[in-house]
Amino acid sequence: MSSQAQTQPTQTAPLPEYRSILLAVDSSDHANRGTSEAVALASIWQSDLTAAHVYAAKLHDVRFRQMEGGLPEQFREEQELERQRDVHDDLITRGLSIITDSYLDQAERESREQNIELRRRSLEGKNYRELVNETNSGNYDLLVIGALGLGAVKSSRLGTVCQRVSRRSEIDTLVIKEPQRSIANGPIVVAVDGSAKSYGGLLTALSLAQQWQVPVKVISAFDPYYHYVAFNRIAGVLSEEAGKVFRFQEQEKLHEEIIDSGLAKIYQGHLDVAKQVAADQGIEVETTLLDGKPNDVIDRYLKREKPSLLIIGKLGIHADEGLDIGGNTEALLNDCDCAILLSQREYQPPVEKIAAVTTSWTHEAETRMNRVPSFVRNMARMAILRYAQERGHTVITESMVEEATAQLMPGHAEDAMAEIVEAYDKGELKRKPNAEEAIRWNDDAKALLLTIDDLSLRGNLSMRAEKKARSEGKRQVAIHHLQAFLDDPSQHSSGAASSAYGHPPSATQADEAAPSNLHWQAAALARLMRVPEGFMRDAAKQRIEDYARAQGLSEVSLQTAEAGLAEARKAMEAQMQGDKQPAASLPEKKKSACPFAHRAQPAKPIKQEEKNLTSTGATKPNRA
Repeated sequence: MSSQAQTQPTQTAPLPEYRSILLAVDSSDHANRGTSEAVALASIWQSDLTAAHVYAAKLHDVRFRQMEGGLPEQFREEQELERQRDVHDDLITRGLSIITDSYLDQAERESREQNIELRRRSLEGKNYRELVNETNSGNYDLLVIGALGLGAVKSSRLGTVCQRVSRRSEIDTLVIKEPQRSIANGPIVVAVDGSAKSYGGLLTALSLAQQWQVPVKVISAFDPYYHYVAFNRIAGVLSEEAGKVFRFQEQEKLHEEIIDSGLAKIYQGHLDVAKQVAADQGIEVETTLLDGKPNDVIDRYLKREKPSLLIIGKLGIHADEGLDIGGNTEALLNDCDCAILLSQREYQPPVEKIAAVTTSWTHEAETRMNRVPSFVRNMARMAILRYAQERGHTVITESMVEEATAQLMPGHAEDAMAEIVEAYDKGELKRKPNAEEAIRWNDDAKALLLTIDDLSLRGNLSMRAEKKARSEGKRQVAIHHLQAFLDDPSQHSSGAASSAYGHPPSATQADEAAPSNLHWQAAALARLMRVPEGFMRDAAKQRIEDYARAQGLSEVSLQTAEAGLAEARKAMEAQMQGDKQPAASLPEKKKSACPFAHRAQPAKPIKQEEKNLTSTGATKPNRA
């Protein structure tokens, strides 16, 4: 997002509160921690607090009747059998009611200590169904429930009642996973994907962080490897007839420049919007862009950062009507170690809301958008909306679509995309890559790949590893390319690979892990994309990599990229100041070439590119 968009006045959204909380109790460790958390939350906003427990008297009655055939002979007489039924019904009904009252008494004692009045709900019936009915009655805006109940065993991760209720709940649901840790300890992690529910969860996180005085970390995850795997699956079944149109190397470049860079830009944009929303509330947040299978890389991030609470939208940006829970959310609900809040609250940040409500498209612009392939059309439409919003436009014309597309899609990549569309329309997309295009594997990488027994998983991981190798400019897959998808990122060194699989690091692997072969993190790549394409971007990339090597780094992070650009700006400013002195009077070190001089310079100044470079934080090139 440009500085212009960031400085535009926006209406600050009020931070949300929970006014009525429902607590599920059963005296388990998780439920007891849930009681403490529910009481603490109610104390913040003086919320209404209700505790509920479900007992199943009718279920016990049915079970007793099923067992009557196994009673001793003396109990089978009709009169005695009826008496036993009455005694059992009375004991079970009264006994379960007493147990329920005891659970509620325990919660009431704790709430009374905090001067919170507790309402009691004794529910009879099937546990998850009755709890769902109470949750969705319209009387509550938050449900607090333990991940495990009294039936938990050592290997349990998520109880069936919690799982069933969480899927069906229509309100925010807080699932307690760590009985010994308070969620107020922090930090709070929020996952955003551009959906209204994820931004609603962000507001909740900011509200809680303001009360608890704990840090908020905002993350966004995208998977550039999925498109590569899918692309290769398609390429593997292409016919020979389409070989003239479907050129593998060009299509691979298309994915690198449009899919990967485009996704990085979009998800970095979600983080930028989240950062601005937090800044409007006077709260500073830390943002991190993750690349990989979202639920997997988020779970690894959580294990590394160890937050007390994860807040995530129950449904994501790709949810369709009728879906009860998103795939990534469901996986994290089962796998993450910390408490998780499934957010149902929705909020659309002003930058998106204004664009969607006030911006219209001309007929010509809509026609132009219909020529964009359907699988990237929504992504392109959102990018063009942001492009128009940042420049203050309320009507999008065909020329604006062309301008935005020119920035998002390099010319040769656009031509390649057009060839794909034309080939698809003709039904010619059939082809296999030739030998020169195939990527090789070294022996260690092959050996590690063969340790994966699941053939389907092995195939997908092999293509992800090839994608990673290609992104580093390699024509051979080394062990660390595959290792990245098997272990925690902190173990991706050659030494970690050796200890995990018993393979000593090869010479090839050692060479590819050397500092001269730098891996660019997704956030750093997104930052580089903000520098205008051409010699400026190439020079900026070289300057950043030179800086990284000088620091002895093996990968380029966002911080490294910013520092490299800062070094480039300083060097250029020094050179520009030196140009103002007579050449004869300059010291020898000031007579050196422009820091970008080793890159190809244009024949004459390109004013628009200079203006764009300045607006992204870099200085104008020296007109030597």
